[in-house]
Amino acid sequence: MDLHSASSLVIQALTQATSQDTTVLKPAEEQLKQWEIQPGFYSVLLNIFMNHSLDVNVRWLAVLYFKNGIDRYWRRVAPHALSEEEKSTLRAGLITNFNEPVNQIATQIAVLIAKVARLDCPRQWPELIPTLLESVKVQDELHQHRVLLTFYHVTKTLASKRLAADRKLFAELAAGVYSFACSLWNHQTDTFLQQICSGDEAAAVNSLERTLLSLKVLRKLTAHGFTEPQQNMEVMGFLNAVFERVKQFLECRRRISAGHICMDKLEKNIILYTKVLLDFLDYHPYHFIPLIQRSLEFAVSYVFTEVGEGVVFERFVVQCMNLIKMIVKNSAYKPAKNVEDSKVETLEAHKIKMEFFTYQTLTEICRRLVSKYLLLTEEELTMWEEDPEGFAVEETGGDSWKYSLRPCTEVLFLDVFHEFSQTLTPALLDMVHNLQGPSVMEDSSVLLIKDAVYNAVGLAAYDLFDSVDFNQWFENQLLAELQVAHDRYKLIRRRVIWLIGQWTSVKFRSDLRPLLYEAILNLLQDQDLVVRIETATTLKLAVDDFEFSTEQFLPYLESIFSLLFQLLQQVMECDTKMHVLHVISCVIERVNMQIRPYVGCLIQYLPLLWKQSEEHNMLRCAILTTLIHLVQGLGADSKNLYPFLLPVIQLSTDVSQPPHVYLLEDGLELWLATLENSPAGTAELLRIFQNMPALLELGSENVKTCLQIINGYLFLVSSEFLQTYATAICHSFCDLLKDITHEGQVQVLKVVENVLKVSPVLGAQMFQPLLPSVFRGVIDGERYPVVMSTFLGIVGRVLLQNASLFASLLSQMAVEYNQEVDQLLGNVIEMWVDRMDNITQPERRKLSALGLLSLLPSDNSVIQDKFCGIINVCVEALHDLMTEDPETGTYKDCMLISHLEEPEQSEDEEPPKEQDKRMKMLALKDPVHSVSLQQFAYEKLKKQQDLLGEQGFQALMQTVDTEIVRQLQEFLQGL
Repeated sequence: MDLHSASSLVIQALTQATSQDTTVLKPAEEQLKQWEIQPGFYSVLLNIFMNHSLDVNVRWLAVLYFKNGIDRYWRRVAPHALSEEEKSTLRAGLITNFNEPVNQIATQIAVLIAKVARLDCPRQWPELIPTLLESVKVQDELHQHRVLLTFYHVTKTLASKRLAADRKLFAELAAGVYSFACSLWNHQTDTFLQQICSGDEAAAVNSLERTLLSLKVLRKLTAHGFTEPQQNMEVMGFLNAVFERVKQFLECRRRISAGHICMDKLEKNIILYTKVLLDFLDYHPYHFIPLIQRSLEFAVSYVFTEVGEGVVFERFVVQCMNLIKMIVKNSAYKPAKNVEDSKVETLEAHKIKMEFFTYQTLTEICRRLVSKYLLLTEEELTMWEEDPEGFAVEETGGDSWKYSLRPCTEVLFLDVFHEFSQTLTPALLDMVHNLQGPSVMEDSSVLLIKDAVYNAVGLAAYDLFDSVDFNQWFENQLLAELQVAHDRYKLIRRRVIWLIGQWTSVKFRSDLRPLLYEAILNLLQDQDLVVRIETATTLKLAVDDFEFSTEQFLPYLESIFSLLFQLLQQVMECDTKMHVLHVISCVIERVNMQIRPYVGCLIQYLPLLWKQSEEHNMLRCAILTTLIHLVQGLGADSKNLYPFLLPVIQLSTDVSQPPHVYLLEDGLELWLATLENSPAGTAELLRIFQNMPALLELGSENVKTCLQIINGYLFLVSSEFLQTYATAICHSFCDLLKDITHEGQVQVLKVVENVLKVSPVLGAQMFQPLLPSVFRGVIDGERYPVVMSTFLGIVGRVLLQNASLFASLLSQMAVEYNQEVDQLLGNVIEMWVDRMDNITQPERRKLSALGLLSLLPSDNSVIQDKFCGIINVCVEALHDLMTEDPETGTYKDCMLISHLEEPEQSEDEEPPKEQDKRMKMLALKDPVHSVSLQQFAYEKLKKQQDLLGEQGFQALMQTVDTEIVRQLQEFLQGL
């Protein structure tokens, strides 16, 4: 591509590609895509985005195309890779000047230079770093900023490489530039501090931006550039200087006004300093040991003493808490149980840590965490009043609080309390003791403190197990607090019910549960919405506990379920509805069929909620989960839900519909539950299976559920199902088996087994294209035992239940393997006998014995030659199956199932699903459960004797080991 002639064409195409008109945009994009692989195209792009006189949007697009091209065409092995000559020219052009006036474009140029550096630096681009270091000395502020921006992105990218050779190269880079980077950072920082003191705000902002960039470079070099950083005086000097610089910047922040133009970047610098320490601690915990004492003094003084008053800000407090937490929790600082096995460095760090955390320090940290940082703020209380649902969702773990002060405080409290529980337990219990008795409603500060203390006791529940008699506290104090109806006391009602929820799985007597359910029943009628939502959460924890008893809960079920439904209708926010639905789902799951009398209103409401949640896929997921538990609870009565249920399944499992990305997994589970509980098939239920071939084609982690759904249809409507969909399923299975794990093969083949089980003739006929691969697996001696076992199960069914098909397949295989049919049959029997140890399931072992015995009587010399092996398999299976009646001394096949037998069912067990009943009826027809192996063997051997005569038969029996013959006779006696 000629640079001069092509430049105007490319500019024109880029201009059109920025258009909002798709008729102009699309052809331009297509043209640019064709040019991507043309030699010289990226040189043209470089000239365009370096030309500051052109339109900003055109230059921006040129940078993006260049950046994307690096990923696609820069590597030598890439199709249409750039030539080495053009790459050399491009590398040189990228670092000829650093005067880009537009910030966004400058950032993109820095990123694309870093992308090239990741591939070429330092071998093909040795001049990059020296050029950057030299260029940063230029006094022009814009130039210096752009060089630093590039230097940062290059450093960041090279630091992210993890191969040993790349890390070695980065270490060499760090050793070469660290001193310069430190002096640059110091200079920029001092310049900023002088400018801010002199009142030169505009210059101070620019210096602060360059300070931030140089600090970002140092952060990457310090964390990733040294294997033994403790031995480098400059590294340790920089890290120690961090504490003083933070102090200077915090003081600077204190002096300037809230709206000052430097405030935002000043806070970013302060946070970045803490990230330097956190990174170094994370990557070099042992080399951080000399900094532990100072880091703890630094963080604790700012967060837990008067030093921080009026100086710190929330994000800085969070970072300080993270620093304390990482030191307290760091496994490198915890001695082994056997102290002699610990590293010297670990013992040193542990000693520093324990000497710092004195009784006085710990109790002060605990006191301030509870009485200051765990207190609900004015903003939170306002939110409670103005947006109760928003408050409740965030309190239960909303994403927006992920990096905020409250969750960080709770985590730090938990970690410190767990590490020093012996010291802190008495201190916390003193706080609890001081708050017992009725609280003065007018004094909101006392209520806030009580809320915070109860919060702490809930957080530390597991550590307080042996120190708190929660059952007594619940009976004597907490129940009474739940009954205080004053509006201001809603703070404590909500906290107490939350507290009980935290302790239910820790220490809560089962005989107290009815009292808890009564309290929950009352609080679900509380005037305050936040209290009701929190109560629902505690209910979920209570019913989800392993000590939950349905019998205890049943007297409260109707009222509680009705109130939960009212709450679901009342709340408006998507997240809150999801939360309440999860509680409802949990209740339905635990009480199962006992829910039937109470779900009418919910069943009527869910279609409306589904329609309203069209734009909220996560809420729809919650509805699907509720429907799964509803179907399981309703059993056969779930058929009444079909007008709503089946379209929901249809939409959720249709891969051509965008919502399937969110709904598919739950939709498949609902589909399966619907089939398992369906009393009879319907045309609509059968029609949904049209979605399945596309799902099998996806080959995702949901294949197992898809196969279970196919089984469900087989057991429900086998003949209609197979006639309609067998061809498509067989085709899908053939494709699946080509590219699937051994475990996946087994899952697919089990479905084929079920096809042959439910429909020996029709099923075998329709799945015939798949059977040759099964026979090949047996003939070739499949190595994977579980797959071989499944192959033999299928061959056994075909042989036993469809002998003509077996003969046909054997003839087909004989042609394929260029063998005589009898020779191949002999090989199959020999392989079968040899691999019987692969078959561990008793059902398949019996099936193998029945299948091989079905070859008798026979005068075929090959079958007679394998007679010994067939009898061995038969006797092994008899040992597996036969149980002796001690009174009569006779044997009985334990796998036989009669129509009269009904499984015993305890009171705690739920009635069987509809599918369980269908499988029982199918088992009654299955030869494995309807044919006595003992009787079958006797009859086959008797017919073989009749065929050969006594002398011939005895000659055949003499080929069998005498001990095996004795055991066989013992099993067959009395017949």
